[in-house]
Amino acid sequence: MQTQDPALGAALRSIDAANAKDPNLEVNAETGQQQPKELLYGQRMTEQLAEFCPEASVHLQIAARAQHIERWTSPRSAYPEGRAGYKKWRSELSLFHANRAAEIMSECGFNEKDCERVKFLIQKRQLRRDPETQTLEDVICLVFLKHYLEDFANKHAEDKLIDIIQKTWNKMSESGHQAALALPYKPHLGTLINKALS
Repeated sequence: MQTQDPALGAALRSIDAANAKDPNLEVNAETGQQQPKELLYGQRMTEQLAEFCPEASVHLQIAARAQHIERWTSPRSAYPEGRAGYKKWRSELSLFHANRAAEIMSECGFNEKDCERVKFLIQKRQLRRDPETQTLEDVICLVFLKHYLEDFANKHAEDKLIDIIQKTWNKMSESGHQAALALPYKPHLGTLINKALS
């Protein structure tokens, strides 16, 4: 994965600096240390992208790192309850992330065409039709399954979890499915996934 590009390095550092301000902390299971939640998420996205798609473009690398940039500034609780409120929140959040990423890219010397491409990816446009959008979605799903499914499993009933896993699976490509099946799940999560996919 190309990280030698000076503008790319500057953009990733700026995204990390923004996400380091997240007041919500999460324990990094690998280090045992607390980190700002969205900083950790962005770094997990980059790690998973490097593993899943080592040849990822600069655009895809930035989109992955900025996927949740400054997410805490727009909490779900600021929108009405229910499906319509949720969809409005997700839509406006996606546009916010896209615009913030483009703003940072512009500051780091990227041209407008590059910025627009990253905005396109972060908003997950043409899913299924655009290979990079699909790769980004696969990486998002893999990060969820690898790092966040267990927490969900501790909070939700089995039928809800099966529904979440099935919806996640339906967003992924065949390559994504293969990568997901190769993840090292704890036994109870592996059983749950098998049940969801059967």
